[in-house]
Amino acid sequence: MKLSGRDAPGYFARPEPDRAGLLIHGTDGMRVALKRQEVIAALIGPKGEEEMRLTRIPAAELRKDPAMLLDAVKAQGFFPGPRVAFVEDASDAVAPIVTDALSEWQPGDAQVIVTAGQLKAASKLRKLFEGHANAYAAAIYDDPPSRAEIEAALKAAGLHDISPDAMRDLTALARELDPGDFRQTMEKLGLFKLGDSAPVSPEDVAACAPSSTEAELDDILNIVAEARSGEIGPVMKRLRAQGVQPVTLCITATRHFRTLYAAASDPGGPAQGIGRVRPPVFGPRRDRMLRQAQKWGAPKLADALTLLTDTDLKLRSAGQHAPEMALVERTLIRLAMLAAR
Repeated sequence: MKLSGRDAPGYFARPEPDRAGLLIHGTDGMRVALKRQEVIAALIGPKGEEEMRLTRIPAAELRKDPAMLLDAVKAQGFFPGPRVAFVEDASDAVAPIVTDALSEWQPGDAQVIVTAGQLKAASKLRKLFEGHANAYAAAIYDDPPSRAEIEAALKAAGLHDISPDAMRDLTALARELDPGDFRQTMEKLGLFKLGDSAPVSPEDVAACAPSSTEAELDDILNIVAEARSGEIGPVMKRLRAQGVQPVTLCITATRHFRTLYAAASDPGGPAQGIGRVRPPVFGPRRDRMLRQAQKWGAPKLADALTLLTDTDLKLRSAGQHAPEMALVERTLIRLAMLAAR
């Protein structure tokens, strides 16, 4: 039987223990692996693996020894409880072996969990599970996590009280990160809030979101965007000491001002525009960049991007002889002066 995209998340969280098997397939190996981990943990519990109620069978080994799967399905373990025979990285080459195991399956046997990459509709393995009366097949697509999936990840991390603004930021973050990174971020957020009864806030999300080069250079970019030209020199000195390259600084500044321009030029206004920028910004940084976009306005931000583009071209020009960091510093001062007008 086929699990629909709507029903699959609920089944992964609460699988039916009396089913013969489940096929999980999709193009993104990480997404498939996360769903497989979830459903196996729900079937055998947290101690299932250490109690040897999980048998892992790589498909490459199964092709060499076809009896491995049926032996794992029928084996009786020392510890009581449900068992799983897990076939990893399967293809149509093992379809006959899995077919035999499912045909021999009886209540009380280990449930057969199979993972695979992308399978065509004509795939023998896919047809086997989709046509089986007591097994399921679920396709995992590269769609962003749904609200229900995000809430399930939060619950798994021990987080239950989420402010609306924090949920907005988490939804945006889930669309940008790959599933493994998002899961790690949720675990980090759970540890960050351990013992803290206050609702998860946008500031908490921002503190746990993966850092980037842009975040590391926020100080100088905020100084420039807020027209604090007198503070540029000392910060530039520190950046030079840290080994920041002029081209890197110019590119990062361009990204910052491009984000401001996208927010300021949005038809719905900067407040809506800041929520649509990619990659998304979170917490206090989001509010700060919104104020910057509102203060600058789209016309001046377009001038700023032109100035930064000219500077980038000069840095990459073979005929450029002026010190590169000095060239970037002069550009940043000109931007700060433009903001003050």
